[in-house]
Amino acid sequence: MKRLVVLGGGESGVGTALLGKEKGFDVFVSDFGALKKVYKDVLKHNEIEWEEGKHTAYKILNADVVMKSPGISEQVPIVKALLETGIPVISEIEFAAQFTSADIIGITGSNGKTTTTMMANHILNQAKFDVVMGGNIGDSFAGLIHKDPDYFVLELSSFQLDGIKNFRPHIAVLTNITPDHLDRYANKFENYIASKFRIILNQTKQDYLIYDADDEVISTYLQTHPIQSTLVPFSLTKTLAQGTYLNEKEIIIKLIKEENIMPTTNLALEGKHNIKNAMAAATVAHLLKIRKETIRESLECFQGAEHRLEHVLKINKVQYINDSKATNVNATYFALESMSAPTVWIVGGVDKGNDYSALFPFINEKVKAIICLGKDNEALFQNFEQMVDIIVETQYMSEAVKIAYNIATAGENVLLSPACASFDLFKNYEDRGHQFKSAVRAL
Repeated sequence: MKRLVVLGGGESGVGTALLGKEKGFDVFVSDFGALKKVYKDVLKHNEIEWEEGKHTAYKILNADVVMKSPGISEQVPIVKALLETGIPVISEIEFAAQFTSADIIGITGSNGKTTTTMMANHILNQAKFDVVMGGNIGDSFAGLIHKDPDYFVLELSSFQLDGIKNFRPHIAVLTNITPDHLDRYANKFENYIASKFRIILNQTKQDYLIYDADDEVISTYLQTHPIQSTLVPFSLTKTLAQGTYLNEKEIIIKLIKEENIMPTTNLALEGKHNIKNAMAAATVAHLLKIRKETIRESLECFQGAEHRLEHVLKINKVQYINDSKATNVNATYFALESMSAPTVWIVGGVDKGNDYSALFPFINEKVKAIICLGKDNEALFQNFEQMVDIIVETQYMSEAVKIAYNIATAGENVLLSPACASFDLFKNYEDRGHQFKSAVRAL
C-alpha cells in the first residue's frame, strides 16, 4: 500500500486525504498549526491518522508521495528535507487530476480569476453542461473528484501550480500578471511569472491558452518562450485576426466563426476589468461551442463574487461597496478606476511592499478622503497624505465605517478596497468583508 502524507490540514489537505483513502493509500495528515474542529471531525470519522502543532519527521519521511498544501513554503524545514530525499512533493491539483477523465478548464492570474471562474461556470451551467467548479474557490478539487462531471472549472493559484508535474487543462485562462506574493518567490517577479505559466506546462496543440493580449508581462513571455498551446488572445484595445476583441463596445469573438456576442453596456458587472473577465469566460464557452445567445444571456444576469466590488447598501444616497478581495494594488486600481462619483476610500492591512504610484491619478481625481485600516499605516500616509484633505487611521472596522458615514454626502461612494492582505486585524479577506457589511448594516 502506497503511503500518502498530507502537509496541512485545511480544505485542500483534508480533500486530498479523503481522496487518497478512497483510492487505497495509507494516509497521514500533518499540520504544524492547529486543525479546525470541522476538519478534525472529518478525519476522525474517516479513520485517518493526523497530528497538529508539529511535523514528526519519521512519520513523514517514509512517504511515497507528499501533498503540500498551497500555503506552505518550500523553505519550511520538513519540505526541504523531503526534497533532499527525493520524495515527490506535489500539489492537491496534481494529486487529484490523475483520478478524473473530465475536461479541465483552469483559470489563473493575479486578479480576476475568481470572477472569470464563476462566469465560465455560470455559462456552462446555463448551457446545461455537466460541470463542477472548485480549486482555489469553494471546495477543493480533490474533494470534488467523486462527483465525476464532464467538465471541471478550476480557479488555480500560483502556489497550486508550483506543485504540478503532469496536470494538463484542456483550456487554460491567464487573466493578467502583476507583482504579488513575491515574498514566496525570492522577491523575483520572473519567478512568479514562470509559476503562473506552469498552467500550460503539459498542454499540446490540441489545448488552448486564452490570455490578455493587453498585458505586457504575458505578451513578453509568449514572445520569448516556445509555447505548444493554441493561443487565443483577448483585447480591449486591439482588433485581432484571431481571438476576442471590442468593436464599438461590442464583444466580438473571431475563432471557429466570427460572432458578435453582446454590447458591453449589457454586462451585469461594471468596469473595464469585468469586460476582460467576460471576454475570457465567453471565449471559453465559444471554444466549447456554446450558443452565443446562451453566452449573452448568462453574462447579462451574472452576479459577481462576494467581496469583489459588491454593492452592500445605499444609505442617505451614499453607496457602500465591499471590495475586501482586493488584496493587492492592481485589484484596487480596477476598483478605483470603476468609481464614477467622489469616493471615501478605506485602505490598509498587511502591505506586501506595495508600490502605490499607479493609484495616484485616481486619488487626485476621485478620492475625497482616505481611511487607513491597519496596524501599520505609515506607508499609506507617506504616499497619500499630500494628495487628500482628509486622511485618518483606525484599527476597527466599525469605527472606519462610522468615520466614512460622517464624511460621505449624497451621491458619493464609500469603498472598502484594501490593496493589502488582511491578516493584521482580520482572519482573512472574507472576515474583513463580512465585518464591513455588518458595520454598514448597523449604521
